[in-house]
Amino acid sequence: MAQSTTAAGTLPRTRLNLSAYGERIAGYTILAAVAVWLGINFIDNPQQFMTASVIGISNGALYALIALGYSLVYGIIELINFAHGDLFMLGTLFSASVVAAAFGLLNEPVAMGPLGWVVFAASLALAAAFCASINVAIEFLAYRRLRHAPKLAPLITAVGMSFILQFIGLKWNHSGQRDQPSVLPQGSISLGGVEIDTSFFVVLAVVVPVLVLMTWIVTKTRAGKAMRATAQDPDAARLMGVNVNRIISFTFAMGGALAGVAGLMYEQVVTTTRYDVGLQLGLIAFTAAVLGGIGSLPGAVLGGVLIGLIQGLNEGVKYGAGQRWTQSVVFSILILMLVFRPAGLLGKATREKV
Repeated sequence: MAQSTTAAGTLPRTRLNLSAYGERIAGYTILAAVAVWLGINFIDNPQQFMTASVIGISNGALYALIALGYSLVYGIIELINFAHGDLFMLGTLFSASVVAAAFGLLNEPVAMGPLGWVVFAASLALAAAFCASINVAIEFLAYRRLRHAPKLAPLITAVGMSFILQFIGLKWNHSGQRDQPSVLPQGSISLGGVEIDTSFFVVLAVVVPVLVLMTWIVTKTRAGKAMRATAQDPDAARLMGVNVNRIISFTFAMGGALAGVAGLMYEQVVTTTRYDVGLQLGLIAFTAAVLGGIGSLPGAVLGGVLIGLIQGLNEGVKYGAGQRWTQSVVFSILILMLVFRPAGLLGKATREKV
């Protein structure tokens, strides 16, 4: 009887341990396969490997900006804002319009130079303000009244807002791809045989200070402390004197401003606009947020850079799957991450309260 009881008590734990070991072995196997793939490509052609990595980091910086918008909103009201990618798309259209209108008013051809940098800086501020205003308006009109509704209601509303913004983009840009002017310096620099586009340095010069500023706001300022308090317990934050509605609007404004900055940088680097670009890049950025740990700001940055690197290497190295398979690779990573580590690389596992 005693033996029977012992066996019955240890069997579930043994199965649990075997399952955990199996997942761990599978995870290590995948990481080893990725390491071997990276090593083979680096040994085969180091210059090509580094060039692809630089392109990947540049793309990853833009993904990080968009992914932060997802993480900020999810972190404070636990909503996956599917309209965020389309907000980024409107940022690309608005930036292109501002640049074209500025040079049209000045009766000057669009080109780099002192005037170009002034227009670029003005467009950066205007695009951030434009997208922040739209995001705050969406939160006030569509999400606020559903804050205490079942989670499916705001989720469906976010999908609906995505279609509305996409329709606005369709009317604004029309259905085809449109070429847009750029004020960024063209050409590339060779460092040790690695070709680096000059736009890469501009992207880093803009994105890194923006990320540092946002991190400082969230971690060091009074508004940032109120954001964290609201994310942890809105009712307790309200009792402590925090204006929860205002803080949530402020969070949406920050996320929208980041989407505006990303929109300008994408439009200036890629020099094209499409009404459906937000769907693809939004999903990639969402994957980056999940990879890093949705709700975690450092995780969003890490996930964005990693996804950009994987994309750049997949498309740029000799033994890669190629551009046609990029989305399949990215979403395979999303599936693997959800299976083996649902909380993401830097996220914390939480339990649903019942």
